Amino acid sequence: MTPVRPDLDPELRELLADMPLMSQLNPEVLTQLRRLPSAPVDALLAHREVDRREVTVPATDGAPIPLSVFAPANAARATAAPCVYWMHGGGMVMGDRFSQIDIPLEWLDRFGAVVVSVDYRLAPEATGTALVDDCYQGLLWIAEHSAELGVDPARVVVAGASAGGGLAAGVTLLARDRGTPPIAAQMLICPMLDHRNTTTSSRQFSGGPGVWTREMNEFGWRSVLGGLTGDEVPPYVSPALADDLSGLPATYIDTGSAEVFRDEDADYATRIWAAGGQAELHVWAGGFHGFDALYPQARISATARRTRTDWLARVLSPEPAAEPTR
Repeated sequence: MTPVRPDLDPELRELLADMPLMSQLNPEVLTQLRRLPSAPVDALLAHREVDRREVTVPATDGAPIPLSVFAPANAARATAAPCVYWMHGGGMVMGDRFSQIDIPLEWLDRFGAVVVSVDYRLAPEATGTALVDDCYQGLLWIAEHSAELGVDPARVVVAGASAGGGLAAGVTLLARDRGTPPIAAQMLICPMLDHRNTTTSSRQFSGGPGVWTREMNEFGWRSVLGGLTGDEVPPYVSPALADDLSGLPATYIDTGSAEVFRDEDADYATRIWAAGGQAELHVWAGGFHGFDALYPQARISATARRTRTDWLARVLSPEPAAEPTR
């Protein structure tokens, strides 16, 4: 029997009533979803003074990985800018580098940040570590070109939503274990962290239509794992498997109380604390998966987005000068 579910935020419930929801995800449905138009990035840039640049970097197997670079136009800087490295959502199987790009573009507006978004390869065409490796290669490119980009290499934030949040967590683990490049913080928005689907929240959102259900999540994970099971699954792919969460940069995690990923996200933050790390966790009451990306005009969405930005402001600001001793 499906456990009882937490109620949705009333405003979100009303907005969601007009949205067509899916009850399953399969190869045929995925093909249809991939035919939908990409996010309207030109419309998002129309009212901003932004320099846009498209580059391609090689994956470890030589495949091309597109990156989009967005920087404030004509910015007169006394110091190098922070950088937000963005990984899009889409269950590991759909989306592109412009998906949810409105979120990091807000940080370009607020902090003068250079935003770099990666078009990692998708499952099931790419499997195993290919997706996270693609994202890691993009991070290496940023580090190697920081002077050219006008980016402060000590203020690079790795960020992503949903599948992108899981990939951001995997990239951060990779960078820690390989010792380079430095990451100032990781911003994990409703991240997809655990392929096992065994939590209470996973069971709560099983059966029936939804924004992202347990069954849809299982499809996404089957697609990316490509037959890997048990101990074969690397923690860089499913970060919840990592035995050691010490030595990670400042971490922000948020999720909704009414979504599949709630418990695995809360557990990841708890384990960072247990390892002596610093994490900030927000569970937005009544929020479903991706609520703030789908309905940014809702009050709870505006609060969630503002809270992330306030956290980034603290992380990216220079350390206050020490008070002189007397």
